Amino acid sequence: VPHYGENTVAEHTFALILSLSRKLHAAYFQSLRGEYQARALRGFDLYGKTLGVIGAGSIGLHVIRIARGFGMRVLAFDTRPQRLLADVLGFTYTDLDTLLRESDIVTLHVPATPATYHLINRETLGKMKRGALLINTARGSVVDTEALLWALEEDILGGAGLDVIEGEEYITEESQLLKLPLAEQTLKQLVQAQAVLRREDVVFTPHIAFNSQEAVERILETTLENLYAFLQGTPQNVVSA
Repeated sequence: VPHYGENTVAEHTFALILSLSRKLHAAYFQSLRGEYQARALRGFDLYGKTLGVIGAGSIGLHVIRIARGFGMRVLAFDTRPQRLLADVLGFTYTDLDTLLRESDIVTLHVPATPATYHLINRETLGKMKRGALLINTARGSVVDTEALLWALEEDILGGAGLDVIEGEEYITEESQLLKLPLAEQTLKQLVQAQAVLRREDVVFTPHIAFNSQEAVERILETTLENLYAFLQGTPQNVVSA
């Protein structure tokens, strides 16, 4: 089902960004504890900041449009740059190292492939601006969870907004994990994921970036259209095996 949620995921990306930039997540936990420390909840403006978009495809371009509306400078890294769109939307393509070094916020919009596996790792995290935010609404495998935990603990990152994480399919009640035949590496990954998700400088949503009413309706409509076209002998949206 193509083109059902580009703007949907892009909007969720900014929900995560704003939750971190304006300390909404931390404020929520403070209110639960009856604490109100204004200095600890001081956020920052998006206006004038640099957003680094890794993967400037259909979702990434929607993110760029929103970012420009906030008055942000936008850098993009993509293996297939579209120079004309860069001129129209007002962003700049650059290499990955420059993007990591100059961005106040880095957001990921790439598919899960062998080339993107652990694209964000200790080495790439070490190149990021100290205190920058990392946003992942792409796929969990793009970010090395162990390296992410290290970067958060060492204050290399100022926070992370995640809709996906490695091993998310196994994240459940701890008692249920004991009943699953999980490999040692998977269990280690889950422990690291839990350590990340319990931090107050991390905002996590359970893979729901696509899940708006409008996007789900588009999925259903396109699915029915696909079925009808197939029955008519004119299949559409065919995917090569």
